[in-house]
Amino acid sequence: MPRLNPFIHSLIGPIASWARRLSPAKLAISVVAGAAIAVAVAERPLTAPLPSTVRIADMTWVEVRSAIEAGYTRVIVPSGGIEQNGPHMILGKHDLIVAATAERIARELGQTLVTPVISYVPEGNYVPPTGHMRFPGTIGVTEDVFAGVLDGIARSLKAGGFKTICFIADHGASMKPQSEVAARLAREWARDGILVISVDDYYSAAGDKQNEYLEAQGETLATIGQHAGIADTSELMAVHPGGVDLTRLPKLPLRVEPTGVDGDPRRASAERGQALLNLKIAAAVRQIRQASPTQ
Repeated sequence: MPRLNPFIHSLIGPIASWARRLSPAKLAISVVAGAAIAVAVAERPLTAPLPSTVRIADMTWVEVRSAIEAGYTRVIVPSGGIEQNGPHMILGKHDLIVAATAERIARELGQTLVTPVISYVPEGNYVPPTGHMRFPGTIGVTEDVFAGVLDGIARSLKAGGFKTICFIADHGASMKPQSEVAARLAREWARDGILVISVDDYYSAAGDKQNEYLEAQGETLATIGQHAGIADTSELMAVHPGGVDLTRLPKLPLRVEPTGVDGDPRRASAERGQALLNLKIAAAVRQIRQASPTQ
């Protein structure tokens, strides 16, 4: 027979002596009361204090549930992209930028959490390669696949108890499928009181404001560019300066081989990047608040 733990063994005598002094009725009542207490403790739901982070991936499921019960029923689903960004900037630019902005948006809104960034988004055709798919390192999916990922994530969040789901894309080719999925789910879940928002102003409205900001500083649309130029490069310098190396830019003004750059990233700076990010964040916060005023 296995030996009992010494501490448990030391309790057996006093408990047995106490039980012998009780009448059968009192003993029965004590057993029932003890069982009721044990059941009550067992049925009590797990709880956790609110964590300091807004990132769901850094929380336990108990912390997420406790946050939802405390009113954190809004969630941001950011998407980035793994794509070429010229010879001077890393492939994960979009992911790093939208991870930083999504967290700031969530904290400014309050009672909002953030899912992990979706890295794989539409980047062009495979055969023959078009768009960013012409450059090694770019990883793209079709619009249908991206839409399916958004749909699955939204359904998971709804099942978990979230009431307002906000899609935020940092990549232009993600806008169309994102908007379509949000509109479809918003119609499907309208009677359930679930809001699904495509936060288009983050990319489109903020982009117009960004151009105005840079033009006011003497830049032109040619120097600003549309990809891996002043805006993109400045934004990454603001959130992840190690991801930019301007010395890698070609020194020759004309090249036969495409570089993947449109604009003049040599005019980028972290200071400009912070100002440009502030415009994106403000536009997103404004749209989300207008779409979910009671949150």
